[in-house]
This record gives sequence, C-alpha cells and structure tokens, in this order.
Amino acid sequence: MAEKKVSLNRKALRTRERAKAKKPEFARSESWRYLKLKKNWRRPRGLDHKMRRKIKGWPPTVSAGYMGPKIARGLHPSGYREVLVHNVEELSVVDPKTQAVRIAHRVGKRKRAQIIAAAKERDVIVLNVTEVKALVEAEEGAAEQEASGEASAEAQKELEKQEAPVEQAEKPKKSKKKAAETEEDAEE
Repeated sequence: MAEKKVSLNRKALRTRERAKAKKPEFARSESWRYLKLKKNWRRPRGLDHKMRRKIKGWPPTVSAGYMGPKIARGLHPSGYREVLVHNVEELSVVDPKTQAVRIAHRVGKRKRAQIIAAAKERDVIVLNVTEVKALVEAEEGAAEQEASGEASAEAQKELEKQEAPVEQAEKPKKSKKKAAETEEDAEE
C-alpha cells in the first residue's frame, strides 16, 4: 500500500512541475513603469483596475487555477513530506517510508550530529545533512581513537602546527631601524 502511495506522489509531483512551468512570474501592477515599485506581487484592489478586471493585454494575476495538485502540496521534490526536528525524541514520530527530516537551523553541532546518527539507525532521510557530513566523520574518528586509546600521528602534527604560530606571535618584532642600530652597537 505504501508503494502505491509513493507512485501516486511521484505522479502528483510531475503534474506540479508541469503546472509550475506554465505559471507566469506575477509582477506588481505598474512596477514596470515606476522605479519606486518593486516587482514583488501585490493584489490590485482598485475599482477600475485593469489587472483586477483581467482585461486583455494586461499581465495575469494570481488565482487558484495556477495551483498544483492537492496531493503534492507540501511535498519535498524528493516525494517525502518534510518534518522539522529539534531533538532526537522528535525523530521517533517520523515515518521513514513517507516522511523526511529537516533539522532546525537553531540546533547546534553536537545535537545535530546525534540526530543524524539516530536517523541513520532508523533509515530516515535527512534533507539538510550536507553541512555536517565532515563533522559526523570527525566525531566518529574521535570516538574510534578514544576507544583504541591512541592518537594518530596526523592529529599530533596538526596540534603542533596550531601551537607553533602562537609561540611565534608572542615574540616582539623589531623594526628595521632598531635592528640596524643593534647591529651597529654590536660591531662597536
């Protein structure tokens, strides 16, 4: 039954794409005439307004006829319904067959990594996971190192590189004039 629903969604998505291709870009009336008016849509409300009356030769106005199919409304282009998740507990409500997860933008790195790990276990699709792939891999690598009790040679080299510029920054830099004066003093 779930397979039939997914195929029905795909058909609705194709219909929505066709409707979207035919839909014009709606412009605010007279925005092409006056620079002070932006292009973004505003409904014409005047009594004699030509766009409101849908007079031939005037641009089209927004109407319900441009809507896509009801089944496809609110669907992600992948065919799944989006569910906004803030923590791991909210992930338990998600149906992996019909819903996909979008992690809220206010969620931090640590909790985001936990949500991604829990989503992998439950085979739930995460829509905005691309930002954190490196973070998850780094945490998994750190967990493996802690389990083995050894730090890799690469990690130690990186730490040394980070500490080296700090030591160099602490040394006061001499100007060219002072350096020349100290050399002259040393020669005498």
